[in-house]
Amino acid sequence: MFGLLDQHGKPVPSYTGTSDTREFSVHKGHGFGGFMKRVQLEESEHLKDDSFTVKVDVTIMSEFHTQETPSILVPPSDLHRHLGVLLSSKAGVNVKFQVGGETFSAHRLVLAARSPVFRAEFFGQTREGTTTEAIRVHDMEAPVFSALLTFMYTDALPDMKQEEEYALAQHLLVAVDKYNLERLKLICEDKLCNRIDTSSVVTILALAEQHQCHELKAACLVFLSSPTNLGAAMESEGFEFLTKSCSGVIKDLLKSQVAASILWKRKSRS
Repeated sequence: MFGLLDQHGKPVPSYTGTSDTREFSVHKGHGFGGFMKRVQLEESEHLKDDSFTVKVDVTIMSEFHTQETPSILVPPSDLHRHLGVLLSSKAGVNVKFQVGGETFSAHRLVLAARSPVFRAEFFGQTREGTTTEAIRVHDMEAPVFSALLTFMYTDALPDMKQEEEYALAQHLLVAVDKYNLERLKLICEDKLCNRIDTSSVVTILALAEQHQCHELKAACLVFLSSPTNLGAAMESEGFEFLTKSCSGVIKDLLKSQVAASILWKRKSRS
């Protein structure tokens, strides 16, 4: 306790306080820097003959005994596992999709919760939420739609080999725009970013430009800023398509200090 005493030797409540436990050491002081302003003390009735009294109570503890508070180990969430089982078991399914000759069953509420496009499709003015006929998906392959459903239920892609994962990420990047799945889009961008090399950069760059994947596009441009990488990429079959279909990409390449290499290559082909 640290407090100012009045003329009767009693603590003044407004100027009495306590501090937390502190460890004292040599050449180190402790106190209350903003305890009381000088003008307040001079104008108070607690100052007598230019003197005042402060009471300090100090409790010294030679040893500390601490005991760890028991805690309960809470396992990580397994909601994704339960939803995955729900999808695979087909229990309570109420919507079907026809994709590439295969039929997939799902739950409208789960899909609507994950995708604003499905929400509008099932519960909007289109009224497809009440149809009993299978919804036909014409612009997607069955394995891609299967992976899409798996992600929407489990928030993860199915396990697969690295080469399969690379090919799937390309197709999914097209599919995620259809259903507005931003997290899956970023996952696909990350997987494609890790596969950038001289043989794939043109294809990946075209996808990034078409689907507005800004970070993926930036990674491709950084890779192509190397004259060696750029020269190898320009020899690929897809570079000519890139120059015709994504003219904005060429402008970005010109801005990245490789203008001379690009102009020379295009002149040599003409």
